[in-house]
Amino acid sequence: MSAEDLEDYETEMELALYREYRDVVGLFSYVVETERRFYLANSVDLRPRTTDGEVWFELVLSDAWVWDVYRSARFVKTVRVVTFKDVNVEELSKSDLEVPKPEGFTG
Repeated sequence: MSAEDLEDYETEMELALYREYRDVVGLFSYVVETERRFYLANSVDLRPRTTDGEVWFELVLSDAWVWDVYRSARFVKTVRVVTFKDVNVEELSKSDLEVPKPEGFTG
């Protein structure tokens, strides 16, 4: 396999992952970003912790989808993340995800 073949394969995998994300994003309530991963989830429990003066975060996600091109199963029931880095949690606005209906449409 040439370097070009490998690059084409990786590009195809990333495009398939993006398409999957686009198809499932409307099923979730939160977007969560950590240093290592990007998640969609319906439940987020973020707890700051302190040990020996160091602050870290414990994050538990339920009903989640993981953005990871190398995972065969991206839907997971529960995810537990422990990190010393920043965590970003955003609640998705369902109205932003819905396709507007054409005027006069009654169906």
